[in-house]
This record gives sequence, structure tokens and C-alpha cells, in this order.
Amino acid sequence: MAYEKILYEVADDVAVIRLNDPATLNAVTSQMGEELLDALWRGEREARAIVLGSVGRGFCSGANLAEGGIDVNDATRDMGGRLDAIFHPIVYQIRVSSAPVVTAVRGPAAGIGCAFAIAGDMIVAGASSTFLMAFRNIGLASDGGASYFLTRAIGRVRAMEMMLLGNKLPAATALEWGLINRVVPDDDVDAAALDLAKQLARGPSALSIIKRLAWSALDASFETALSNERVAQRDAGRTDDFAEGVAAFRNKRPAVFKGQ
Repeated sequence: MAYEKILYEVADDVAVIRLNDPATLNAVTSQMGEELLDALWRGEREARAIVLGSVGRGFCSGANLAEGGIDVNDATRDMGGRLDAIFHPIVYQIRVSSAPVVTAVRGPAAGIGCAFAIAGDMIVAGASSTFLMAFRNIGLASDGGASYFLTRAIGRVRAMEMMLLGNKLPAATALEWGLINRVVPDDDVDAAALDLAKQLARGPSALSIIKRLAWSALDASFETALSNERVAQRDAGRTDDFAEGVAAFRNKRPAVFKGQ
């Protein structure tokens, strides 16, 4: 697929994907969504970690409501249709990708853009970044998995506040609440996210197993979590990276993992 609304490159085993429509603060159209999903699939195949960032002063202002197809005079209109076709497959792919995904948030992340941002396995934000559940401001419900991500990351009470009031959450508060991992100066967002992704890309193949365990634990009973860990440890113990890790430990040298 040729990309017009995103940028894609791979370096040092990291796939860097950037939303690229700065004139709209990277508002998501159907085209951008299709390109982003394709790039996430590519990144999983071609790299060992992924950075999802943006071009311009905003991460993503949400869905592009100027795009055609919305008839407010049609009483049977279904605003959930684009979720099935575009938005939900994107957040699902971020979650299930075997490559850890680092989101690099500079400026506003609103609506579906906020959902994309907080779907990352690790989230780096600029000091002036904001996270906004903008849906209620236009009479819609939260989507893109935001109700799931928020309630599990910051708890029901704070999630309710974000979704019901629709106020901007500053990056510093998002960090305090446990919604994101890092706050850095705005000019350092891309570099900080890339550095983090490079660390992940140099890690063992077990990182994808750890990622799967952590996400599945959000919905699992204690007994199921223990069972999942048992199976995961079996799988991790059969990798070449585990053999390398043991050899490096015994020989008192740094391990050189190959993601295998």
C-alpha cells in the first residue's frame, strides 16, 4: 500500500509510524485509518518494536467529521459503522501486535486520537500534551476502546470524570494518575519514544509474551493468570533468546538477543 496520510520507516529494528495530516492536527479519515492499520501490520512483520507518533503540533484531533457520509437528517444513521471498519481494528492491532508499541504524544490527543494514544504498551507525552475524551462534546459515546483502557488504567471514578465531563487532562496529571509512562519536553518526545522503542527492540522475544500476559491479566481471574504464566514460561523457555540469556549470565557478559 502506498501511504499519503502517514509516514513509515524502519531503522534499528524499530518501525516508526507518523500520522501525517498536520493541517487538521492529524484528524483521522477513512484513508488515514486504512493506511495506519496497514502500517501496524507491516511494523509487526518488519520490526521488533513500533513507535506511533505524528507530524506537526498535535498527535491527533480525533475523527475527521468533515469527511462525507454523515447525514444528520437520517434517523437510522449508525455512527458505529466506522468503528467496525476502521477504528477498532487499529486499537485491536496495537494491543495484539507481537511488537511492543510506544506511542509518542505531542500536543492534543482527542477523541479517537486519545484512544490511539492510550492504547500503546508504553506512552511518552510532551509536557504540553493533553488527553481529551471529546466524544460527549459532540453528543457521542466514547469509542476506540477508551472506556476499557481508561477504567483499567486510572479506575472507574477518574475514567468517568474524563468521559462524562470532556475536560482536557494535562500530561502531568495523566502521569500522576498512571495513564502514561513518561513526560518529557515537547521537543524531546520523538527522541524519547524512539530511545524507548530501541531498548525494547534489543530485548528478548519474551517481551511479546510479557505483553500478552499483561493485557490478558486485565480480564483474568487470579487462577487464570497463574495458568497463563505457566504456559508463557514454557514458551519463553524454548526460545533461542532464553538460551542466550542463560549463557550470558553464566559467562558474565551482556546478552545479545535476536528476537528468536
